[in-house]
Formats: sequence, C-alpha cells, structure tokens
Amino acid sequence: MLTPVSTRNRILDAAERLMRTIGLAHTTTKEIARAAGCSEAALYKYFASKEELFVHVLEERLPRLGPLLRELEADPGERSVEENLAEIARRAALFYESSFPIAASLYADPRLLKRHHAMMRELGTGPRKPLSALSAYLRAERDAGRVRPDADTDAAAALLLGACAQRAFLYDFPGGERPEQPVEEFAAALARTVLAGIGA
Repeated sequence: MLTPVSTRNRILDAAERLMRTIGLAHTTTKEIARAAGCSEAALYKYFASKEELFVHVLEERLPRLGPLLRELEADPGERSVEENLAEIARRAALFYESSFPIAASLYADPRLLKRHHAMMRELGTGPRKPLSALSAYLRAERDAGRVRPDADTDAAAALLLGACAQRAFLYDFPGGERPEQPVEEFAAALARTVLAGIGA
C-alpha cells in the first residue's frame, strides 16, 4: 500500500510530466490522478486544485531558487558577491528553462491565468518573490559594504533575473536554437556584468 508521502510524490511527478508534455491548460486532475495511479479523490486530499498543484510543481520539482535567496539574505557566507550572483543566475536560468514550457499555456486561457494568479496570492508566492528576495540579498551586501552605497538593488535584481528569463524564452521559442553558451558560463558572465555596475 502506498504511503501518503509516496502518493503525494507520485502525483507531483505525474503532474510535472503531463504539464511539460501537453501544457498546463490541457492537463486535467483526472489525467494526473490516472498517471499517478490513484483516484482523483486521492489527488484532492493533497491539492485543492490544479492551480495549487502547479505551484507545488514549480516549488518542489524544478530547480530551486527561493531557498538559496533566503539563505543568502540571512547570511551571504564566505563566497564573493560575484560567486553568489553567478549561482543565483545559474539556478534562475535553469528554473525559467524548466518552467516556461509548462507555464506558457497559461497565457492562452485567461480564466486559467486568473485562477493561477489567485492561487499564487493565496499561497503567498509568485514571480515577484524571487525578485524581492534577490533585491533584499543585494541590500544586505550593500549594508556589508560589498555593493556600492548608491546601488539600485531593485534594478540590479530585475536585470539579472530578467536576463535569465529572456534566455529561457528565446531558446524555448519555436524555431529557437539551444544556447551555445553553457549555463555556467552564461551565469558567470551575467554576474560579472551586473556586479560591474553595482560592485563596491
């Protein structure tokens, strides 16, 4: 018999697989339950809706950016600002690359998009969270004297995360080619460029 944890994990795995292959708009809870080997009623024991399930897929099955940002805001650690920014950029690029194919179909269905936004508000999450967290980390570095006192941390955070999202969008676009530059090189170059503008 499946334990509650394994059932929940099977549901998340099935949801990610279906959302990635046929898109969020076309994925139903009935299909997810079937793919997870459980009843739809069992799915609803863990997740109130498809929208809530999608948020958990983003948070638990894709490259994790949030925990790193919270950790760095609390304690930047021994690495340099450039090293921290490179790791943030690497994870952000991988997250956006993984999430774009799943989330793209949201924009084709205004009702689904509205429900998704409502669910993110209810769960206290959304695309502004990493932006705010990165800006908070940069403010902590500014307070520590490792970033210029006049640095606009909101703009720097938007530049870094925006570049990561743009990279994922361009290369996931129909007819787009996979990036020639490996993600590690991209992240390091982006970190150097952002730091050139705000570094102490």
